[in-house]
Amino acid sequence: MPDHFSTRQSLQARNLSCFRDDRLLFEGLDFTLENSQVLLLEGKNGSGKTSLLRIICGFREQDDGEILWCGNAIEDSDFFAQMAYVGHLDGVKKELTVTENLKTALALGRPGKYSLDQALEKVHLAGYDNSLVQSLSAGQKRRLSLARLLISSNTLWILDEPFTSLDKDGISLIESLMHEHITAGGMIILTSHHDLVLHESYVQKINLSPCH
Repeated sequence: MPDHFSTRQSLQARNLSCFRDDRLLFEGLDFTLENSQVLLLEGKNGSGKTSLLRIICGFREQDDGEILWCGNAIEDSDFFAQMAYVGHLDGVKKELTVTENLKTALALGRPGKYSLDQALEKVHLAGYDNSLVQSLSAGQKRRLSLARLLISSNTLWILDEPFTSLDKDGISLIESLMHEHITAGGMIILTSHHDLVLHESYVQKINLSPCH
């Protein structure tokens, strides 16, 4: 495994269950994710994909079961320092410039392999450093949210529909970023209606729809 994420790590879910509005979304859910692996969550709208991501991120509690990072409960480990989340919303501040957004994100995490300028070049936003985010297109805002992943060193990327608002070139871009991350020993959990162009040996899938 390449040196970027050289420490063996794992995320394990045991017997997870989740209710929403008194409706069972899923139960008895188990998975183990290790370095250089991708977990793709599939299922119809309302099947619990985003709820599962929110549970993994610690935004809400599961109704049963446990989540372990390297064998310890996530709240008793360095999990939250190792995790980066990009949700349906881009999570960028419209009143700040592109660079100001990245500097704010960097202040909350550990520096990654890319500098701010390199990250902007990588996501095709070079030259937009001083542009206010509110002036960007939806696709450009999405690219900026992805640049935040590149400037910080997080083993686990959690991505909720990351291809939203991206054109064909943008989709190819994020696929290349994902491939780069997992070949460096990173991990990814994502939801997507888009077919992944990643070697199937990297990817495991969970379909939540059969619970309905």
